[in-house]
Amino acid sequence: MTAQAESPDYTAHPFDARGIARRFRHSAIFGALAALEPGEAMRFVNDHDPLPLLDQIGTRFGDRVEIAYRQQQPGAVVIDFIVRA
Repeated sequence: MTAQAESPDYTAHPFDARGIARRFRHSAIFGALAALEPGEAMRFVNDHDPLPLLDQIGTRFGDRVEIAYRQQQPGAVVIDFIVRA
């Protein structure tokens, strides 16, 4: 897991979890991550820090997905999920 990333050298595809029903969120996120190619990223936006989700991503994808916080404030969390080769 990476701390605060400064300037990314990748283009991140937006994924706003706030508009997805809670019961479908994790499945939608896993599907979106699985669809990304190495070198691509997904910019995840949420209203809270999704710590259980981050653990699940680590278990499911291992080192293949890097986690980089872009913003971490109450009510506004932005995380880049970067797919490695």
